[in-house]
Amino acid sequence: MGENQTSVTEFFLAGFPLDPRIQMLLCGLFTLFYSFTLLGNGVILGLISLDPRLHTPMYFFLSHLATVDIAYACNTVPQMLVNLLNPAKPISFAGCMTQTFLFLAFAHTECLLLVAMSYDRYVAICHPLRYSAIMSWRVCITLSVSSWVLGVLLALVHLVLLLLLPFCGPQIVNHFFCEIVAVLKLACADTRINEIAVLAGAVSVLVGPFSTIVTSYIHILRAILKIQSREGRQKAFSTCSSHLCVVGLFYGTAIIMYVGPRYGNPEEQKKYLLLFHSLFNPMLNPLIYSLRNKEVKAALKRMLAKERTL
Repeated sequence: MGENQTSVTEFFLAGFPLDPRIQMLLCGLFTLFYSFTLLGNGVILGLISLDPRLHTPMYFFLSHLATVDIAYACNTVPQMLVNLLNPAKPISFAGCMTQTFLFLAFAHTECLLLVAMSYDRYVAICHPLRYSAIMSWRVCITLSVSSWVLGVLLALVHLVLLLLLPFCGPQIVNHFFCEIVAVLKLACADTRINEIAVLAGAVSVLVGPFSTIVTSYIHILRAILKIQSREGRQKAFSTCSSHLCVVGLFYGTAIIMYVGPRYGNPEEQKKYLLLFHSLFNPMLNPLIYSLRNKEVKAALKRMLAKERTL
């Protein structure tokens, strides 16, 4: 088994089977989107770190979300761009395993961070007088560190199980990056344990966290409806709307990908959904938070005004 496992030293990514001219066009377009992703999330991180008014639990979690989004995109997009320019260029075995591990780690971490953010909004709306006591910096740091640690540990389980498999034959990964299910199909052994682990992992980071978020927002909605003034209700809901949009994008894509009905070619559908998940979601998140959040827009205006006076 040791010889079989080391017989494959590199993989080739199938990417998108399109006309070369269309691939060149997509490469330019995706490079632009990738630049917007880095710029948008970088601006969010810069504003939160430089503006003292944004040094609150809500924006502390948002800074972690922006960090995950940058890492998410950096893990998959550069390899996809290389593949569009040169489909024959391989990725090393170690590089492929690393990409799989990092993608899973960032995906799990984002799921857990979204739960932490929903808990923060629940406390802010349902227990406003106790907010400072409940959402202390110690609690915020514990929640964020726990999200990262659990995300990495869950991904590590998948990586260890993957490295135990022998790879001795096919080398073409039917994806634009080393997605775990696509890589498992190239193994020269029974992968049932790995597939069960992938399914269990998907359930644990999708169904559990999503149910928690839904429960939080049911309580939030009840609390908002009890507010007498219309202005008060709008202000309360506005603090949650950005997070709701991000949750809808993230979990909506994931649920369609893993739970939704399959028509036509499911592998191709999953490929394009993961493209949205790893490129467009990280690009849209900072736009959602900047366009729908008055505090972020105000911080950006203050920063721009400060630059002009220098």
